[in-house]
Amino acid sequence: MSDFVILTDSSADLSAELAAQIGVQVLPLSFIMDDHTYYNYPDNREMDPHRFYERLRGGKLATTNAVNVAQYTEALEPLLQAGKDVLILAFSSGLSTTYNSSRLAVEELSTKYPDRKLYTVDTLCASLGQGLLVWYAARERDKGHSIAEVRDWIEERKLNLCHQFTVDDLHFLKRGGRISAATAVVGSMLQIKPVLHVDNEGHLINIGKVRGRHASLKALVDRMEETAIDSGSLTVFISHGDCLEDAETVAGMVKKRFGVQDIYINYVGPVIGAHSGPGTVALFYMGTER
Repeated sequence: MSDFVILTDSSADLSAELAAQIGVQVLPLSFIMDDHTYYNYPDNREMDPHRFYERLRGGKLATTNAVNVAQYTEALEPLLQAGKDVLILAFSSGLSTTYNSSRLAVEELSTKYPDRKLYTVDTLCASLGQGLLVWYAARERDKGHSIAEVRDWIEERKLNLCHQFTVDDLHFLKRGGRISAATAVVGSMLQIKPVLHVDNEGHLINIGKVRGRHASLKALVDRMEETAIDSGSLTVFISHGDCLEDAETVAGMVKKRFGVQDIYINYVGPVIGAHSGPGTVALFYMGTER
């Protein structure tokens, strides 16, 4: 096994169990609710995700913070001092300044530790799309590939990591400036549900709309049918905004339609969930294009 550390941030929405299983380290992003700052650790030690979404449903608002340069430096320096090389897989630059903070930290520490290999990748991914890319990086590392080889593998394939989202409450997209207030009101009255994806620049983009919740879940799987590579042998990740039953419905559709067996489900964490809201469901897989 290649001896280097894979470091990501908590917007990857990996559980503590999966992060430990695949051997990656996770930096927590933070969010503010009721003037209190919480850190989004993978083990949810500061706030359970169900409680977070219940508070959103109750009308509370949350704002989010990126990982800053100092946090990256604090996490990276002990690893470099211990003689470890580090590959960072960071939250999309189209949605956060987290990647830029990692880049600045890498520039500074590479000069201070010239004998160490230290790389950062802008994944252009979000939620378990980022998590799935981290999973692939760990798999390639465990095959014995070098840190540079794994970095290059990720760079070459990150735009094949497909993200399909739908949300249940349009008002959260309105707060984030994704849709207008009028669209949110009319769409909610007519049960219009958007279908979104993360594009090649790492931005969350609306690509369609359907009427009704079940239709929006089916639309995620329909899009997968158009773009998935070797769908029967794929590993699929699904994240949800405190709506596990809907995530399991999508998982069942994927299994029935494609024969996929390797499916991992976890929460959409607070960093994405603050903007997408309760009822978000997202489907991630490798495809021909985003």
